[in-house]
Formats: sequence, structure tokens, C-alpha cells
Amino acid sequence: MLKEFKQFALRGNVIDMAIGIIIGGAFGKIVTSLVNDVLMPPIGKLVGGIDFSRLFIDLSGRGFATLAEAKAATPPAPTINYGVFLQTVLDFVIVAFCIFVTINQLHRLERKQPGPAPVPESKSCPYCLESIRIQATRCPNCTSELEAA
Repeated sequence: MLKEFKQFALRGNVIDMAIGIIIGGAFGKIVTSLVNDVLMPPIGKLVGGIDFSRLFIDLSGRGFATLAEAKAATPPAPTINYGVFLQTVLDFVIVAFCIFVTINQLHRLERKQPGPAPVPESKSCPYCLESIRIQATRCPNCTSELEAA
């Protein structure tokens, strides 16, 4: 059983998938930082100085001023964190766009690679110019002897 697991784990596809998952996780952290630290502050400033990570709806009715206060309350107040949700949606859109661009480029590279040349199935008789099978040693039209293919 250990031998079979070793063969499975060391197959190229499994290792490639593991590397992809690790890189994807790191890429996700980069995109999250891009959204939270680079994109959302200017967007918040453009729409009136809003910090999206602090946007929430207090479901407890106790009237907390900030999300941190609602979470620190005993018991923690139930909240709908729609600002965080908007940032997560933007994260998803950026990751999805990057994956789309990557897959699109891979498909473009695959299309450019030429396939094997097609094998001809027929040839022309050098005497009567009629089409004959590639393996023919005599022309069925003019009965001339042909060179072997």
C-alpha cells in the first residue's frame, strides 16, 4: 500500500496540482492585500471617505458605532458585514479575471503548436495524372507500372 501511495504521490499531475494549490493560496493573499490595502482606500475616498471594512448592519439593535465595538461586546452582537462582503466580491472578481487571462493565454499557445503532418492517402500517376492509392504499384487507369512508395 505504501508503494502504491508513493507512485500516486510522485506522479507528475499530483505534484503539479500541489504546486498550483500552493501558488494559488499565495496569489489569493496577494489579491486580498491588493484589494484591502490598495484598491479599496481610493474607492472609499472617491465615494465620500468610506472605509468599506467598517460597513455593517447591527442586528442587535444596541447601536454600536463601529464593527469592532459590536464584535467586542459581550455577547458579541450579530452583524451583517456588507463592506467586508464587497471587498471579498472584488477579491473574487480579480482572481477570476486573472484565471481567465491565464487560461486564455494557455489556449492561445496550444492553438499555435502545429500538429503532425497529415499522411497522404493518394498520389497522382506520373503517366495519366489520375489519383491512385499511395500503396499502388500499378495504375488502375492506364496500367502503367509505378515505383513502390
